[in-house]
Amino acid sequence: MVDNGGKVDWDELVNRCQIIANPLASRKLTKKIYKVIKKAQKAKHLRKGIKDVQKCLRKGEKGLIILAGDTHPIDVIAHLPIVCEEFQLPYCYVPSKEALGEASGSKRQTCAMLIKQHGDYKELYQECVDAVSSLPLPL
Repeated sequence: MVDNGGKVDWDELVNRCQIIANPLASRKLTKKIYKVIKKAQKAKHLRKGIKDVQKCLRKGEKGLIILAGDTHPIDVIAHLPIVCEEFQLPYCYVPSKEALGEASGSKRQTCAMLIKQHGDYKELYQECVDAVSSLPLPL
């Protein structure tokens, strides 16, 4: 996953994502999402983990859902896109659960996150929501 320069090999990450990881965020959008995650973590408006995200969705909380595309087995998060579409919440996949966990300042891998809106990062959050909403949904 990491080449000699310490950089993440994007193509290898994308290839590791299964066919179910659709809509997959582009490299540019992924960087923006990681930036929003860092700001949301500082503002304590971030929910991490499948159980916590599910609980927040059942309670009716709104936000941007980010899923890891390399989750194995994929059955663990396969129901979340359906729930997001039911509640009309934007969601997308990023290639790596390691990078997703790292973006939130954790050393643990994370398969799902819910980013809630906050005034500190409102513009960047809205850019990400608009970009994710414009991604083509799977058939």
